[in-house]
Amino acid sequence: MDKNNIMRKLPKVADLLEETEIKDLMTIFNRNYLTDILRESLETVRVKIMEKLESGDATDKSENELKDEVISLAINKLSFSPYSLRPVINATGVVLHTNLGRAPLPEEAMKRIEMVAKAYSNLEFDIGRGERGERYSHVRELLCDITGAEDAMVVNNNAAAVLLCLSSLASGHEVVISRGQLVEIGGSFRIPDVMAQSGARLVEVGTTNKTHLKDYEMAINENTALLLKVHTSNFKLVGFTSQVSNEELITLGAKHNLPVMEDLGSGVLVDLKPYSLPEEPTVQDSVKAGMDLVTFSGDKLLGGPQAGIIVGKKGYISKIKRHPLTRAVRIDKLTLAALEAVLRLYKDGLWQHIPVLAMLTESKDAMENRARKLAEGLEGVLTGKGKVEIVDDVSQAGGGSLPGAEIPTRAVAVSVHDISSGELAERLRKVPTPVIARIKKDKLLFDVRTITEKDVEKIVEMVGKAL
Repeated sequence: MDKNNIMRKLPKVADLLEETEIKDLMTIFNRNYLTDILRESLETVRVKIMEKLESGDATDKSENELKDEVISLAINKLSFSPYSLRPVINATGVVLHTNLGRAPLPEEAMKRIEMVAKAYSNLEFDIGRGERGERYSHVRELLCDITGAEDAMVVNNNAAAVLLCLSSLASGHEVVISRGQLVEIGGSFRIPDVMAQSGARLVEVGTTNKTHLKDYEMAINENTALLLKVHTSNFKLVGFTSQVSNEELITLGAKHNLPVMEDLGSGVLVDLKPYSLPEEPTVQDSVKAGMDLVTFSGDKLLGGPQAGIIVGKKGYISKIKRHPLTRAVRIDKLTLAALEAVLRLYKDGLWQHIPVLAMLTESKDAMENRARKLAEGLEGVLTGKGKVEIVDDVSQAGGGSLPGAEIPTRAVAVSVHDISSGELAERLRKVPTPVIARIKKDKLLFDVRTITEKDVEKIVEMVGKAL
């Protein structure tokens, strides 16, 4: 077999860049990057041909076959973006999907991040006084206005917020907590472990299902520094249960001159009951009840960036700000920019602009319309190669929020002839814009609750590529 004849059939990079499949990829990837990938793929095919010629296993291929081989190899390489962290489409129906980055940010937050990121900023500079300022000042007033608290500060996540509060106020002393509130959060991080790192000694009271006010009172002694309540935001205790109310615990703390702190975990700022969602205590409720300190997350039901928010009495927060650990867990300027934008939406009564809350409170009619659009698009791609149907299903809040809540939703179920649901799901993870769906009864489900209008067209395109 003539080696030169085979090599002449190999496509040129310039010609490959004009192919439809490659042109489509230019909407996602930089042209220079695509060119490099095509060169690498072309070289791989060339080396493979040379090896087969030397071993005598070479087979003659047409120009089109060689072109398709190079393009296929390039697309396979491109299924992995040059960036490790990249956008995906969440079609799982889990709104706060921890593995997929939890809360997507509103447009207002994205604009603020861009403005702050590309220039210098007054992160720790007081423009009015012309001297060093405090980074917490950018969100302090907003948090106080929204929650009713005296003071506020922000760190990098809620576990850090709890750790910092306990380190500042109870290191070397005892913290009393109900046994039924010793929760484990994502990644096997446990409240007892966080407390141990703070230097505080955990004192468990009550039983798993029942804790009474007298249990707390009997545990208080001269070494007690704090009473802690942890909201079980990622599980529910049902049946024969009893827990001490905020008001009772606050009264007990005042009687013994002890601060009372509540870790709300998810931290919601809007009453969700009118939207047929389970009752969840708001931050405002805890502040109004008289809690000395309240901590909660920024990227869960609040719908903002990852952050740990501390609100409460000014005296305690002033002490926390002075603790050496504060610098180790401080919030960065981009997170502050995003958080300020999200909080302004709350203050302006525009919380419906926050994607997480919009998804959780969306009407069934709106989801039905989106499901129909997606189903029609997928039917056009399948062209008789499978079945598409719109089904009732349930979504979840996720992220350790609204535990056990099954939220009615609409989903588009797809089954393809000769391709299992597992294989289709795998293929959709390898397309240029990965689509993460879920499998149920051997069908791949696209839950429209977590799919935007823009996602619909992209999902159809990616399913086409996967097939």
